[in-house]
Amino acid sequence: MAVPSFLKVDPAIERWNRMREDAYKHFRFTPRTTWVTMCGFVLVPGAIYYLASKTHLKWNWAGKRKGEELVQA
Repeated sequence: MAVPSFLKVDPAIERWNRMREDAYKHFRFTPRTTWVTMCGFVLVPGAIYYLASKTHLKWNWAGKRKGEELVQA
């Protein structure tokens, strides 16, 4: 005996979910996806590393008193 369901199934939402579940099966590298991948895995971490290396040990917060400079010479 079937249990009645109060959930209405929308075919468009079901197709969308199926497409999202199977996206990896149809993925291929194109110039656009290659650019997005390079930005995400090379440019962004590279920029963060560059900024971190330029500001490393520039600021010294330990033991500073009122009126003393935070920037080390």
